[in-house]
Amino acid sequence: LPGVAHAECGKVSLAEMNWASASFITKVTEFLMTQGYGCDVTLVPSATTTAITSLAENNEPDVVPELWINSAPLYTKLEAEGKVRKATNVISDGGIENWWVPDYLVEEHPELATIDGVLANPALVGGKFHNCPDGWGCRIVNDNLIRAFHLEDRGFKVFNHGSGETLATSMAAAYQSKEPWFGYYWGPTTPLGMFDMTSIDLGEYDEEAFLASQNADAPNPKPSAFAAAPVLTIVTKDFKESHPDIATLMSHVTFKTDTMSQLLAWKEENNASNEEAAVYFLKNNPDEWSGWINDSAKQKLSALLK
Repeated sequence: LPGVAHAECGKVSLAEMNWASASFITKVTEFLMTQGYGCDVTLVPSATTTAITSLAENNEPDVVPELWINSAPLYTKLEAEGKVRKATNVISDGGIENWWVPDYLVEEHPELATIDGVLANPALVGGKFHNCPDGWGCRIVNDNLIRAFHLEDRGFKVFNHGSGETLATSMAAAYQSKEPWFGYYWGPTTPLGMFDMTSIDLGEYDEEAFLASQNADAPNPKPSAFAAAPVLTIVTKDFKESHPDIATLMSHVTFKTDTMSQLLAWKEENNASNEEAAVYFLKNNPDEWSGWINDSAKQKLSALLK
């Protein structure tokens, strides 16, 4: 039948992770699904572990954008069992994790671009390492790398932040006063979109050492650079088969790390909601997303986004 390919989309459950970039991606996706494809979308508040557990136990939600699979080992098992499918690398160049110092410090002291230069000059970076909050995956890795690089033996104090907010605020406050700052951060995020930070060269990536550093009880941690983190949108196998149009749409929705950080910075500077940021992106970047959607969705959306 000629109408079959354009059948109504029906119900879709879409995960909304509890951090800024993921929520933004979910709002963009929800808009395209509802306005372009006529879907009835239910947003499911979620986080990495809850999303992957729900997929394992309930085969829901149908679509999970921005899954950091480094923090979700169960994903590999579900994919091997055929229950879920990778739609795309939603952050096309991978998420980034690293230790950072502000550009203005490196302009004055180029040696601070490498970990050896930082270790040799604690005073130049403020003598303090800004660490992740307890309970975050990065805290375990950082605690091991702190030991591997002997930070405390070199005279650094390790400051364990109580929340992601205070970690971000410490960077912002230092940057605005042009003071030293040295610590962990990840992207895409608002601070990395707002502030020019140098990603410190931690040396070679050593896969064995890095994997060992993810264990809280690593007996003798070794130095390693951070791995680039694959960040995926995944769909259930059943959803991919029942909603091929939407699965194809999800395979196209991708952002570069820098683009996402800049969008998050715009959102912060304009005190905008995730919905407002999504509309801002869609109105101002038609060249980026018009290739994501099919012709009938293009017609519906072009009228809306003039």
